Amino acid sequence: MNNRILLALAFAGLLLGASAQGHAASLVANINVSAQTMTVVKHGRVIHTWKVSTARKGYITPRGTWRPKRMHKMWHSRKYDMSPMPYSVFYHGGYAIHGTNYVKNLGRPASHGCVRLATANAAKFYSLVKQIGPGNTRIVVTN
Repeated sequence: MNNRILLALAFAGLLLGASAQGHAASLVANINVSAQTMTVVKHGRVIHTWKVSTARKGYITPRGTWRPKRMHKMWHSRKYDMSPMPYSVFYHGGYAIHGTNYVKNLGRPASHGCVRLATANAAKFYSLVKQIGPGNTRIVVTN
């Protein structure tokens, strides 16, 4: 009798695990502000780890979890002198993950709050979000 109970519990655990995974995001961008890195996880597997630049002194990169809100292949910042923001994935108000030409600053805080990537990496991320869908994507910013 005990074996049947254990087997039933194990089966229920498998079902619950599968159900929980069905609700998990298929694409996750984990931004670690302390490490100045972004790790991209697709279907539970790490596929990219890139250097980023987040907010420099006097600015903030908000911490939290979001879904992408809007995307633009090319955006120009109205707030910062029409600065180009290629492959922008906006996730929280005016905050976005986007490409930059200032690659020498990647790996250290340098932005006004956005998450900057090398433009080629931003293009890869942008393409992944389009492919998987914003509703199946999570952006997680942690210390």
